[in-house]
Amino acid sequence: MNLFQQDYCLVCNNVIQPEIGWRAIFSLEMEHFLCIECEGKLEKIEGETCRICCRPFAKLDEKFRKGDLCNDCLRWEEDPEWQGFLDSNHSLFHYNEFLKEVIAKYKFRGDYVLAKAFAPFIKEELTTMHPEILAPIPLSDERQYERGFNQAVALINESGYPPAQILTRIHSEKQSKKSRSERIHLPQVFSLAPETNLQGKSIILVDDIYTTGSTLRHAAKLLKAAGAVSIQSLTLAR
Repeated sequence: MNLFQQDYCLVCNNVIQPEIGWRAIFSLEMEHFLCIECEGKLEKIEGETCRICCRPFAKLDEKFRKGDLCNDCLRWEEDPEWQGFLDSNHSLFHYNEFLKEVIAKYKFRGDYVLAKAFAPFIKEELTTMHPEILAPIPLSDERQYERGFNQAVALINESGYPPAQILTRIHSEKQSKKSRSERIHLPQVFSLAPETNLQGKSIILVDDIYTTGSTLRHAAKLLKAAGAVSIQSLTLAR
């Protein structure tokens, strides 16, 4: 065992100071991916949240919620075309300026190794969700070629789970370039992989960011139409 192993933070590249003490001596050697400073900039979502989308109520004016739902989810659930498809979303962190930059580096600048930094948090959350099928939100072939990898697949792989790539995606303009209204009123952008049997299955969709919930609900709608009984989602940021 190398007690003086030096790990480097995958975000800021500074040396991560090793833990010193009896626990470090008698525990298995572990890699560390984030320094204390960078991990401290990740704001975990805690406290009371919207029952469906995980929106924190602490930062939301009371007039924008009704009971255990935020107004956005209430509108989704009052629409007969969309009600009941996404059972719940679990987001780990607030989408603050620090995480926005880290995700941009990961997602748009091809820094795959950052999936390792997020994997322990994903893995911990999944232990409470008991996944039957973990399905990454897919990229179109064009977008995957442009980025080099699918960030959701990487998160699942680095967390030690097998990704079930049961969805394919039609190429469209980047979501980040669309307005809120355009995201919500998108036509169906997903299709089901051939010979996929989802009858009676519980599925967890994995993506990087929950914004309006449109992408996840489109996927959930398709999967429930194919026989799935429960659709949850897990995202890094909200």
